[in-house]
Amino acid sequence: MSSEPAASEATDDLEAVQSASGNDGPTQVLLRLVELIKRRGETLATAESLTGGLLGAALTDVPGVSAIYRGGVIVYATELKAKLAGVPEDLLAAVGPVHPDTAAALASGVRERLDATYGLATTGVAGPDPQAGVAAGTVYVAAAGPGSVQVRKLQLSGDRAAIRRRSVQAVLELAASLVAEDLD
Repeated sequence: MSSEPAASEATDDLEAVQSASGNDGPTQVLLRLVELIKRRGETLATAESLTGGLLGAALTDVPGVSAIYRGGVIVYATELKAKLAGVPEDLLAAVGPVHPDTAAALASGVRERLDATYGLATTGVAGPDPQAGVAAGTVYVAAAGPGSVQVRKLQLSGDRAAIRRRSVQAVLELAASLVAEDLD
């Protein structure tokens, strides 16, 4: 028996992911993404910096998520990005913790270290003050899968809570996009 989905299932899966990236809020995006990954027998892991566990909390609010969620690491301190999530120390020294390459390395590293199909990552400055010359609201989210890594830069406004919530929404939308690409 093949582990590949039947053509009609793949079409249904693609439609579910594409609609997940619409404007129907974080709950719907999250539920559809979890269901798609679950139906495909795949897994997910997270590496969070500025979101400090909000992404993992959002995922674990979904009933049945234990079938797909391997776990996550909160790597708020820069050195923990290397120690726990596998970001190369020389990369961190060269570009710092808030950079697209760092976000990509976080997503790829957590995917590898937690043995997951997909790795999601958030890094940035929630504010209210700049950090190491990086403006508050500068965020990078990343999603790594079997064949590619996608990174998105965000310039967000608002208070810390709003920036962190919108970062979670953005990484979920990016994950939905990556999963949809993997269906092709």
